[in-house]
Amino acid sequence: MLPRKTLATAQIPGGDTLTLVSHGRDFVVKLGADELMGTRMQFSEEQLAVLTLRQLKAKAPRILIGGYGLGFTYRAALAALAEGGHVTVAEVVPEILDWARGPLAHLTGDSLDDKRGEVVIADVAALIDDAAEGSTPRWDAILLDVDNGPDGIVRDDNDRLYTRDGLDRARDALNPGGILAIWSAAPDPAFTRRLKNSGMLVETRTVRARPNNKGPQHTIWFARKR
Repeated sequence: MLPRKTLATAQIPGGDTLTLVSHGRDFVVKLGADELMGTRMQFSEEQLAVLTLRQLKAKAPRILIGGYGLGFTYRAALAALAEGGHVTVAEVVPEILDWARGPLAHLTGDSLDDKRGEVVIADVAALIDDAAEGSTPRWDAILLDVDNGPDGIVRDDNDRLYTRDGLDRARDALNPGGILAIWSAAPDPAFTRRLKNSGMLVETRTVRARPNNKGPQHTIWFARKR
């Protein structure tokens, strides 16, 4: 059996400890004792970006991603980005970027130096609020992968993202026709109803964790602003 080796730890603001672990050629990020994400099951995180950007009609779209994680959603967004577009990632744990440039550099490549994107140390909810209130331009897409879903909160402050008020703010932070996409490890019918009550057009899709149609089934909601 391959040994697991702890490479680094980081504290989530107001939350638990993240641990980066290597397991042979694979890497896992643990939240406390639980596995939060890993390199063996990244397909649904990539599809969060691919499926969202495929639906956008905006020219030079402005994309906001909540959570860098292992960078799969960010890199997929850059790969699918239309000409003139820009991707901003909001990440609350600075050490995540140290991991990306250190033990995970082979995954990161040159993505963190891509002029079409940026990773800022900020709460994605604050960036949503700024756009909803008109102090910054609105977004064409907001992609949220900061938790394991509406019921799998990693950080207590994230809970408001999934409330009716939080969904209304996300809607107001979008340009007309813009999309709010939310990744979840499991379905959540109550959240689906709440999302529909925000007045957006909602589609729910199930995506496998691995590209070979294997692994757990994950849920992605796509909510389009009318």
